[in-house]
Amino acid sequence: MARARVLQVGIDPAVVDFSGYPGQRVDALLARVDAAESALRDAGFEVVRCQVPDDPDAAERQIRACAAGSGFDVVEIGSGLRTSHEYTEIFERAVNVVSELQPGIRFCFNDSPETTLAAVRRGIAASGSASGQ
Repeated sequence: MARARVLQVGIDPAVVDFSGYPGQRVDALLARVDAAESALRDAGFEVVRCQVPDDPDAAERQIRACAAGSGFDVVEIGSGLRTSHEYTEIFERAVNVVSELQPGIRFCFNDSPETTLAAVRRGIAASGSASGQ
């Protein structure tokens, strides 16, 4: 059976201004995102991680490059991209670009890197994908 394919879209931690998030650091967030990706792979998912810059045009180009020529079972968009007001346009473009490239794709949303696997499992279950885990 084919492994379910997941496109993970999130803001690149290297561009995040952590001044409003006491105790957060780039290296710590990257470690959490890496652990989330490993958990997905360990659960049998094929993962394409797409970390985008904070420029809307460049982010759109990055998403197009990550998604080009590939079919996905679900797209997971990270909470940092969705919940930060300064990234609203990038979030909007992410949804529109992925929807354009793969009409009918199922989206799922985590609330932290630690909830990514559960979010993807929900998205796969909702999609009715035979390749779900």
